[in-house]
Amino acid sequence: MAKRQQLSPEFKDINPLGKVPAIVDGRLKLFESHAILIYLSSAFPSVADHWYPNDLSKRAKIHSVLDWHHTNLRRGAAGYVLNSVLGPALGLPLNPKAAAEAEQLLTKSLSTLETFWLKGNAKFLLGSNQPSIADLSLVCELMQLQVLDDKDRLRLLSTHKKVEQWIENTKKATMPHFDETHEILFKVKEGFQKRREMGTLSKPGLQSKI
Repeated sequence: MAKRQQLSPEFKDINPLGKVPAIVDGRLKLFESHAILIYLSSAFPSVADHWYPNDLSKRAKIHSVLDWHHTNLRRGAAGYVLNSVLGPALGLPLNPKAAAEAEQLLTKSLSTLETFWLKGNAKFLLGSNQPSIADLSLVCELMQLQVLDDKDRLRLLSTHKKVEQWIENTKKATMPHFDETHEILFKVKEGFQKRREMGTLSKPGLQSKI
């Protein structure tokens, strides 16, 4: 994305909107992360049923989480990361006002996760003891907080103990693939940390020195 490859003609042949993620499976060209997760879970018989159950009532509940995610957790997490840290890497200025508004939504969304979607003592969303594509989508959304300063990330997450445990449960349930999938994210995190130590990372209201 830093090289704007998603805007190339080759990529736009897959997704004309120039956004990631996108996949090609035979003649099918598909974009939007939730659509991709649903397709992959349905198209391959080897995928365990708990990821996207055949039971329609369970599927409907998974869809309710995914729909909530789009306008709550995603907007909060992505908006905060973009406007407080990531913007300059994508050619955008940091925006303290937008970051503050996104943080409010993120905090509210984390509280909703803690008190509503993570029911009882269940390990995963919707009171389940096995993960679904909803767990994958929402945990991966929160993983972008890794690029924040450690103190800032802990400030946001540490008061939500059930959320922190759920993230760990999802990681363990998907190892070693979880770390493999987030390998680039971890490298980006290292890069931002080095720039913080060197004092060359942009702060809200300032343009990048690099």
